[in-house]
Amino acid sequence: MKRNLIPAIALIGVTLPSLALASGMDANGDGVMTIEEVQAVHPDVTPETFSALDADRDGTLSEDEVMAGVNAGVLPKTATN
Repeated sequence: MKRNLIPAIALIGVTLPSLALASGMDANGDGVMTIEEVQAVHPDVTPETFSALDADRDGTLSEDEVMAGVNAGVLPKTATN
């Protein structure tokens, strides 16, 4: 049982900072981030970078897409605001 806790704790340790980053960018609390919301926290994110992160091409970033961007090194792990 204890062996199962280690991967779960590691996953939480990796996921929580990304989720906090995503929620910090979600200014209106609708669960997705627009380019304007992302650029308010990370002004260096270009429309091209945002589009590359928008895997489902819906014009917004979900928390999963933000986490993928953090894991790929495209977005920093912490907000710079």
